[in-house]
Amino acid sequence: MPIVKTPDADLRSQYKTVSKLSLIISMSVILIAFKFFPVINDDSTLKRETPQELFTVEDIQSTRHENKPPPPKPVIPVKKEKPDTKQEVELINNELDAGAENQGAPPPMIKEEKKVIVEKPVYFVAVEVMPEPYGGIQAIQSKLIYPPLAKQNGVEGKVYVLAFIDEDGFVRNVRLVKGIGSGCDEAALDAVRKTKFKPGKKEGVPVKVQMSIQLTFKLP
Repeated sequence: MPIVKTPDADLRSQYKTVSKLSLIISMSVILIAFKFFPVINDDSTLKRETPQELFTVEDIQSTRHENKPPPPKPVIPVKKEKPDTKQEVELINNELDAGAENQGAPPPMIKEEKKVIVEKPVYFVAVEVMPEPYGGIQAIQSKLIYPPLAKQNGVEGKVYVLAFIDEDGFVRNVRLVKGIGSGCDEAALDAVRKTKFKPGKKEGVPVKVQMSIQLTFKLP
């Protein structure tokens, strides 16, 4: 069975009537309010204390900065100094006089120092005829003095001496090549220094020669 709304339950049919009544009632309430409650314009109640003005328009206008161009810098006149022609003339004359004096004076003499070059004697190492001690190597051995310290300690061995012999056969210098100590080295150098040699020869001419000499120290 279909549901059918009754005229009392149908709200759409009553919508227009209800809206008209509501509008009439609201308008009536507004009219009554204006009639019985007039607007009261009391300046004393509306006025409120306002804060004091901090600045005025004039103050704002006075604080505006005007972009004015800076004033031009004052121009200081510079006095031009006139050159002292007298001083220039005196300086030129002095320079000319000094130049004339220098031209007339002779150049200073430079003393040349003469360097004296001392040539070291050249000793040959090997020549056709080597130097030979007079009496042979035994002549040098006979000049050896055995040091007492070497005898006490039983020191024996060979000492090598480099002798520098001039063209006359004299020993100009001696140098120790290898020694054994205990005073034997000094004894060997002294024995070679006291020995006279036959000079060495190169191409038949006596020359300076350096040669190594071996001396033996042996206890009896």
